[in-house]
Amino acid sequence: MIVIDGSEGEGGGQVVRNACALSLVTGQPFRITNIRGRREKPGLMRQHLTAIEAACALGGAECEGLELRSSELTFRPGKVTAGDYRFAIGTAGSTGLVLQTVLMPLVLADGPSTLVLEGGTHNMMAPPFEFIERVFLPVLNRMGPTATARLVRHGFFPKGGGRIEVEITPAPLRKIDCMERGPLEACSATALIAALPFEIAERELRMARKLLPDWPEEAFAVRQLPEQVGPGNALLLEARFANVTEIVTGFGKLGVSSEALAKTAAQRMAGYLASRAFAGPYLADQLILPFALAGGGSFTTVKPSQHARTAADIVALFTGRRFGFAQQADGTHLVALT
Repeated sequence: MIVIDGSEGEGGGQVVRNACALSLVTGQPFRITNIRGRREKPGLMRQHLTAIEAACALGGAECEGLELRSSELTFRPGKVTAGDYRFAIGTAGSTGLVLQTVLMPLVLADGPSTLVLEGGTHNMMAPPFEFIERVFLPVLNRMGPTATARLVRHGFFPKGGGRIEVEITPAPLRKIDCMERGPLEACSATALIAALPFEIAERELRMARKLLPDWPEEAFAVRQLPEQVGPGNALLLEARFANVTEIVTGFGKLGVSSEALAKTAAQRMAGYLASRAFAGPYLADQLILPFALAGGGSFTTVKPSQHARTAADIVALFTGRRFGFAQQADGTHLVALT
């Protein structure tokens, strides 16, 4: 039985999600204590419960401690079964983070699967749908499997109600090296707005234009969504290179001005553009698991986050494989199994 202290490293829900995924793939049970011990509200939240329930459903797993606010969990995996699954979070909790829990086991299953996930699609502290579809899945698909995602309905915090559909054709994961992102091919800044004043989006784009002066005027646009999915607002900054896409997102929040939201997002995008790294910080987090399960490969990234290093620590517990994070002469970091 692998024992994990959930307060170590980044101390959040990622520890639980990755442990469930790795347990299903490797067949090793685990117990985790101090779940989300570094968060303001520790213990399991609704989206974590749904993620674990999903892992249990498709993996025939047994679980103790599966309740709201639980700080300790024991997970015993069974056999992963491909099929058609639907999971509803019931809140604006992230559908993307539930997907993160079950994707790798289904990618390595013995047949194709479809997933319908309902909840939040665009909320803070999680990658938005566009990041999953355009940034992460294209890299994963280069490794052998085919996973496609479709956004049926947006779901913003606090209402939720979003829906995504994912189709997965499994295949063994092969090692790849992602060292160069290639030339910039296109860029865009899209302000999503639903049931909120239109000027919010306009102010966001005005600030983004100021901080990304090399982007063409036609790259900036407002997308007004149906009133019933709101209220909600997100600014998506996208840079598509020959070999990878990066998306930086700012989420509308009470008490945060349109200008401040856009400034933070634009500065993060400018930082990525100024580097030569293949993966931004959030893509680097997502790549740790598939690269580990492929047994090799490498990628360059900006300064690795605590999330990425924690993911690497969990991988080591289940597989014995360890990642190195080596800073290069050009300021990027090379991430590879040692």
